[in-house]
Amino acid sequence: MLFNQTRSVFLLLIPLLVMSHGCRKHFTPKPRGYFRIDLPEKQYRMYRSDCPFSFEFPVYASVVPDKDKDAEPCWLNIQFEQLHATIHLSYKQIRKNLPELTEDARSFVYKHTIKADAIGEIQLTYPERKVYGILYDIEGNAASSVQFFLTDSTRHFIRGALYFSTTPNADSLGPVIRFIREDIIHLTSTFQWLN
Repeated sequence: MLFNQTRSVFLLLIPLLVMSHGCRKHFTPKPRGYFRIDLPEKQYRMYRSDCPFSFEFPVYASVVPDKDKDAEPCWLNIQFEQLHATIHLSYKQIRKNLPELTEDARSFVYKHTIKADAIGEIQLTYPERKVYGILYDIEGNAASSVQFFLTDSTRHFIRGALYFSTTPNADSLGPVIRFIREDIIHLTSTFQWLN
């Protein structure tokens, strides 16, 4: 009789165990996410100073002189404080050294090949303003993701490089890089030499 009772209890428990196991949810870990970044509305204003150039820059950025001890006159930083990014601009007068200046700009870009997945080059040509140059898109987890130079080919040369004050991560910074890249394109398309 004890055997029959034990058997009955066991037979009742088997369906309960099967049902409880079948109702258990299987959890899959979520992929790693990133914080949402609210990007400001695009608006621009003109930058003019004693430097021999002008350009339009975003209203949500500020243009300040470069405070580095090696900085030369007309070296500027366009700071995007909300986005923790800076475009460093370094101006040079051409003194029969245009090939050296353009090669320096190119070598600064290609120093990032260790971390870059690819480097693209886009020709910038605005003959009505005598502004010519190259925009470099550096893909991957490189320290700088966009760089460029502009020149009039005879007297003036300026180089720009975008840097973030955080560890480079192309996935999390992607939307911000694309956002600021549009501002760089606007800067280059409105750039003018003043003398």
